[in-house]
Amino acid sequence: MAPKYNNINKISTCSVSTFFLSISFLFALLFSLFLLSSNQTSKHPSLSSCLISTTTNSINVYVSDLPRSLNYGLVEKYWLLSHDSRLGSEVDNQIRSTNSWTNKKFKEIPMYPESPLIKQYSAEYWIMGDLATPQELRTNSFARRVFTPEESDVIFVPFFATVSAELQLGVAKGVFRKKVGNDDYARQREVLDFVKGTEAWKRSGGRDHVFVVTDPVAMSHVREEIAPAILLVVDFGGWYRVDSKASNGNMSDMNNMIQHTQVSLLKDVIVPYTHLLPRLDISENQKRQTLLYFKGAKHRHRGGLIREKLWDLLVNEPGVIMEEGFPNATGKDQSIKGMRNSEFCLHPAGDTPTSCRLFDAIQSLCIPVIISDNIELPFEGTIDYTKFSVFVAVSEALQPNRLVNRLKSYSNMQKSEFRENMAQVQPVFVYDNGYPGGVGPVPVNGAVNFIWRKVHQKLPVIKEAVVRARRKPPNVSVPQRCHCT
Repeated sequence: MAPKYNNINKISTCSVSTFFLSISFLFALLFSLFLLSSNQTSKHPSLSSCLISTTTNSINVYVSDLPRSLNYGLVEKYWLLSHDSRLGSEVDNQIRSTNSWTNKKFKEIPMYPESPLIKQYSAEYWIMGDLATPQELRTNSFARRVFTPEESDVIFVPFFATVSAELQLGVAKGVFRKKVGNDDYARQREVLDFVKGTEAWKRSGGRDHVFVVTDPVAMSHVREEIAPAILLVVDFGGWYRVDSKASNGNMSDMNNMIQHTQVSLLKDVIVPYTHLLPRLDISENQKRQTLLYFKGAKHRHRGGLIREKLWDLLVNEPGVIMEEGFPNATGKDQSIKGMRNSEFCLHPAGDTPTSCRLFDAIQSLCIPVIISDNIELPFEGTIDYTKFSVFVAVSEALQPNRLVNRLKSYSNMQKSEFRENMAQVQPVFVYDNGYPGGVGPVPVNGAVNFIWRKVHQKLPVIKEAVVRARRKPPNVSVPQRCHCT
């Protein structure tokens, strides 16, 4: 018992001043740690610097009972082609030759094509993979799968429209815009005939149905029929429809009139392209030697005509690299090197206002320079793109020396802040969850969840439209109106 007595005696001899000194030291230590934490936060911005906070909830999703032949069966059909002769398909032809497209763990779910032509539009595959994941593993999913239409907020239509379109383009491009002899049209018709025959469609007029239509040419024959639905698109290029009465058929009047459209930011969701280049972690970033980089086609149509003009202005500028090419096997390596070695990456409009190049730049921590006046971007209202991108009007960019001088004016500190902010949002634009076929838990801050969050934000407008449509007397036709944004 003596040791216990001695310890107690020692404790009792501690002076009040010693005790007070200890408490003071502890307080000072905690205060120092607080200051250190604050400094670290300022050096490494939190998500709140780029992401606007939103209330978390969930959305109830029912999956329409389409046959497998209209989704995963289409992917199998693609792999069973003898070959694909289109540019960029060399990698898929190699996969075909080794039969490595089959999924050993989930034999019923083949891998999605690696050809850049198709892979960039793979949102349909990853969204379906999340919904196909067993419920007990879907703890991170914002979408809650339900099994009757009555329980649902929205109804997901699992048609792989991109694969369907690309199959037709690869096999018989000549009939793509026709209906006779066009297998893609036949599939579009099969999808619409099925869903429009359901009670769920009849109740809502299709307004609560969700279609993934990421390829600009996907579902081209039935767009008027799916116009009331929630469309997941990469941009609105190719979707605008001119009101011929208002414009008198003159296409030059388009910018001066209210357009009758099939798409709207009120009901539809802009989703990211699938990036084709690997992610560069901020810790791996190295000194960048090039001021501005661009790799792509010089000649484009419609709004993409600006590319040729920019090319001629920039091609001989010191510190600027303009390369013409496509992200196939060789081009991919060049793009990785070019983007990772450049401070800024040029993103002009192409045939449509945007492209997967923007998301490759974000994954490469190359500051996007966006020159596309009509661009729409994924998850705006949740993400503040001005924190990591430079926006330049077309009229300004086409003034000699204007663009290069503006980019040179950014300090190293400003460019570092852009990249720090970009690193925070990189995961938001990633679909791949690391599981074969996408069947497995999705990242909380990944693209699939952000898409469903955005759809969830549309629900009040969708429900109002459904209720308004129900109270219309029979045989009363109300024309679609432009939703101005």
